[in-house]
This record gives sequence, structure tokens and C-alpha cells, in this order.
Amino acid sequence: MDAFHFPDDLIRAQREWHATYRALAVPRPRHAAELRRRLLHLSVRIEWHPFWSTPGGWSTAARVELRRLAAGDRQEDAA
Repeated sequence: MDAFHFPDDLIRAQREWHATYRALAVPRPRHAAELRRRLLHLSVRIEWHPFWSTPGGWSTAARVELRRLAAGDRQEDAA
């Protein structure tokens, strides 16, 4: 049972954040400055998403669950 009902655009932004972070984490990434700007843009989009101002939306547990949900899709893809 999902405790939080995240909007699709928020989940998509978190998934993109993870993908961008992984691309930046490789040794000598190509287009590093562009990747850093993208990571910053996505971080701001996630942090200031309207979901966090909904009742019960802003909590550490919700933020952790969003990251887990977005990272879980990557783990399923690797399996």
C-alpha cells in the first residue's frame, strides 16, 4: 500500500535527477557543466514542487519514499 500519492511529474523529475546524477558520477563525464546545471534545475523543481505544500505532503518520510520509489524503478530495470 502506498502511503503517499506522488504526482507523475514529481516522480519523473526524481527519476531524471537520479539518471543525471549517475551520468555525472562516472569518471570524466562528458558535458559535466551541462549535467551540473541539469542536476541543479531538477533539484529546484523537486524541492519547490507544489506537492510538498499539501497537507501531510511535507515530511522526511515522503521525501525518502519518493527517492526510494524513483530508485526502485532503476533496480527493477537492472534485474
